[in-house]
Amino acid sequence: MHTPLVARCLRGLEAVVAAEVLGSGLGAVTELRHREVHFRTHLSAPPLRTADDVFLLAAERPDIGTTRQRLQELAELAELADPKRLLSLRYGGTTPTRRITGVDVSASFLGRRTFTRYDAEDVVGQALARRLGVPYHSRRTGTAPPPGGCGWRLTLDGTRATLMLRLDDRPLHRRPYKQHTIPGTLHPPLAAAMAVLADIRPGHTVLDPCCGAGTLLIEPALAQPDARFQGFDLSTNALTAARANAAELPITIRRADAARLPLPDNSIDRVLCNPPWGTQAPARGLLATAPSRWWTELRRVLTPDGTAVLLLPHREDLTTAIRHGFIPVHIQRLRLSGAQPFLAHLTQTDAARGRPSRQRPAGEGPVRSGRGPVSVAGRGGGKNRRLNRQHPPS
Repeated sequence: MHTPLVARCLRGLEAVVAAEVLGSGLGAVTELRHREVHFRTHLSAPPLRTADDVFLLAAERPDIGTTRQRLQELAELAELADPKRLLSLRYGGTTPTRRITGVDVSASFLGRRTFTRYDAEDVVGQALARRLGVPYHSRRTGTAPPPGGCGWRLTLDGTRATLMLRLDDRPLHRRPYKQHTIPGTLHPPLAAAMAVLADIRPGHTVLDPCCGAGTLLIEPALAQPDARFQGFDLSTNALTAARANAAELPITIRRADAARLPLPDNSIDRVLCNPPWGTQAPARGLLATAPSRWWTELRRVLTPDGTAVLLLPHREDLTTAIRHGFIPVHIQRLRLSGAQPFLAHLTQTDAARGRPSRQRPAGEGPVRSGRGPVSVAGRGGGKNRRLNRQHPPS
């Protein structure tokens, strides 16, 4: 039997998650929605790395609209669902009600409403608790649900109200390896998506010149263990966190300035990086006073066919990349923690590929910008786009 599932993700990564589902042979993608990929699979726990979490689809009904007068209609979702069957699927066929101690619900909605997410959660959560005969834990107080409960997800997108049951106690985005963190650390599913775009092959040398806690090296190392990975940072706290998180993986972590890397010219095949442009983590060392040196150093270490996948906070950063000899071949606007950065896949212009080798990027002259095809993706697979087995557009 093919079970209907929903993968939740960052806004802008819907097509990447759909591609992972299809490319991994997990099943058939049936629909893309806002931050959601709907698919059917025969697996009980699909191992998706680019998704924030995966849920069993429980029930759907029309959205109730923007006013609180219709809030109680959301209780219909609990009546439409078959929670005992869903819990049996979640727990592999065992008797579910003996294993759960309560119910909690997390809700989100698009657009302005005259009710809060907690109002919607309470209506659905109380209805589910009545059906299952267990207590309901409200998130209204900000306290975490007690262990042993089952987590449900409610979304209202302006068209549909959807109820889902989380497949596991721990959300997929909470990686077991990430025991140490620092300010500005990258969301693991986004790092996994960047690794997918980079198309890392066996034998490639992969660099993160501002590695932070190591997430952008660990995710591709788990997916492609036959590549070589190197990370650098100036922060002692970052280096400590990265080495601890990557302790079980063949990743080299060293201290160096991202504008003066201890690497030969043309030695790096792929660069993955979330540069420290001051939005969450401040620039250090030479980059604090001369941020353009980051780009010239990037050009120096990349092989002629090397590419970079970067998370850039502003549109102007793309202009700067072009001015320094890079061509954006794919650009995707994301929504991440209230910000809307650009996920950019960059190659080098012909002029940059043919540059003479230089050991140090001091005294840079002007760099000609090149032109090339640019794939500009929208906000993640448009609303309610239906797919069959075709690979979604990247």
